[in-house]
Amino acid sequence: MPARSDRKSIYSVPAFRVEAGARGFRAQECGYSPATMSKVVVVTGASAGVGRAAASAFAERGDRVGLVARGGDSLQGAANEVAEAGGEPLVVAADVADPQQVDDAATTIEAELGEIDVWVNNAMATVFAPFAEIEPDEFERATRVTYLGVVWGTRAALRRMGPRDRGVVVQVGSALAYRGIPLQSAYCGAKHAIKGFTESVRSELLHDESHVHMTMVQLPALNTPQFEIGRAKVDRHPQPMPPIYQPEVAANAIVWASEHRRREIYVGGPTVKTIWGNKLLPALGDVYLARNGFGAQLTDERLAEERNGNLFAPVPGDHGTRGRFNDARRHSLQLALAKHRRAIAGAGLAVAGVAALTASRALR
Repeated sequence: MPARSDRKSIYSVPAFRVEAGARGFRAQECGYSPATMSKVVVVTGASAGVGRAAASAFAERGDRVGLVARGGDSLQGAANEVAEAGGEPLVVAADVADPQQVDDAATTIEAELGEIDVWVNNAMATVFAPFAEIEPDEFERATRVTYLGVVWGTRAALRRMGPRDRGVVVQVGSALAYRGIPLQSAYCGAKHAIKGFTESVRSELLHDESHVHMTMVQLPALNTPQFEIGRAKVDRHPQPMPPIYQPEVAANAIVWASEHRRREIYVGGPTVKTIWGNKLLPALGDVYLARNGFGAQLTDERLAEERNGNLFAPVPGDHGTRGRFNDARRHSLQLALAKHRRAIAGAGLAVAGVAALTASRALR
C-alpha cells in the first residue's frame, strides 16, 4: 500500500449536473457551494437489485454516484432514478471481472465527480443449479464476477483512498458467507471468499494505522431481479429462500454502514439465525438443508428450458430494483435494533442497575 499522507479534513471538487447524450449520462460542471458538498460514492452492480436500490439511497442524500455495471438499459434506468432521487449519476460501463476495467472506471469517476469517499462492492453473477450440472466456465465466470469483482473493486478503491488516508469500502455480503446452501455453490463459495479476503485486508489496514475503513454487510434473502435474469439450470422457477426482504432494506443498511465504523452488520432476523445457527450446530444445518433447501428455493412454476441469463452478457431491458415477490418484507426490526445496539445496551444496564439498587434497598 502507498505511504500514508496527512489526512485532509476538507477537499474541494466541483458539483455536477447530469445531461443525457447519445452515449449515455455524463457529468458536467456547474455552480458549487462548499456548504452543500456531497459525497462521491461508487456502486458496482448498480444496474439492478441491491446495487440500484443502494445507488438511489445514496442519491437521496444528494451524493454523486458512480454507477458501474456492464451497461445496457438497466444501467441507464438506474441513472435516471439517481437523478430523480436528487443525486448526480455518472454511468461507467465496466466488467468488474476485469481489473483494468475496474481501475479505469475509478479513474473516470474521480476525474468527473471528484475523490471517491465510499466504494460499494456489490456486483454478482451466479448459476442456479446443482454443482454437478455447472460447467467449469460457468463456475469460473460466477467466481470472477462475484468474488474477484470485490477484490478488484477493493484494490481500485484502496489505491486512491490509501494515500489520502480516508474513505470507506463496503462489501455487500450475505448470510451465505457463513452458511452454504444447495443450488448456489458458486455464489456461496464466492461470498465465503469475500469474507476471508475482507478480514485479511482489514488487518493490513489496521497494521498500517490507516483511517480507511472496511465493513461488510451480511444480507438476508432479497426480492431482486436476479431470480428472473440469472442463469438457471433447474426445472422450476428459482426464488430466494424465505423469508424474503425487499432490496431497499439492504440499501438502508449499506448507506448506514458507510457512515458508521462498524466492522460488520447483520441485516434481518433470518441472517442472525443462519449465522449463529451455523456456528453452533453446523451439522444440523447440513441435514435441514438437504431435506428442505431444494424445495424452498423453487416455485411451482415450470421452466420450459434452461435459462442462459446474464452470466456472460447483460439481458436486454430495464430490470429495475425488485423481482416478482411483492409480498417481501419492507422493514427489519433487527436492523433497527442493530443500529442502536449501544444505546439499547446502555439502557439495559441502567434498568438492571436501578433494579439491583431497588432490590438492595428492599432487603435492608
